Amino acid sequence: MKLQGSRFLSINEVQEQYLQKASKPTPVRDSEGLSFKDIWEKKTADACEELHFSKHAANRLADRSITLSDNQLNRLTEGAKKAGEKGIRESLVMVDQLAFIINVPNNTVITAMDQRETNENIFTNIDGAVIM
Repeated sequence: MKLQGSRFLSINEVQEQYLQKASKPTPVRDSEGLSFKDIWEKKTADACEELHFSKHAANRLADRSITLSDNQLNRLTEGAKKAGEKGIRESLVMVDQLAFIINVPNNTVITAMDQRETNENIFTNIDGAVIM
């Protein structure tokens, strides 16, 4: 027990010294004035918007020598976003002469086809389509 002068501290005095509720710490901010929470929310939101290609879809693109321009990739991403806004889970997204099946909740392109493969114009296991 700590002595102050020649007397013992009371419980109230100890509480005042050691148990006072500290004010909330000021959040650390980066050079732009953003807190860790702000940065975390921004990064996770950006990650959610990013479109991923499954291994199967990437192989399909490579096997068929299909390359996407930045414009086509942006339109594909926008198509997936629009499908999500309408509640579509498995979407066909058409961009120019290319067809993509996208798992919307995971932002993942499942497969990709070009005009040669879509001759039958039959797409299964989708619950919506977006034409960009």
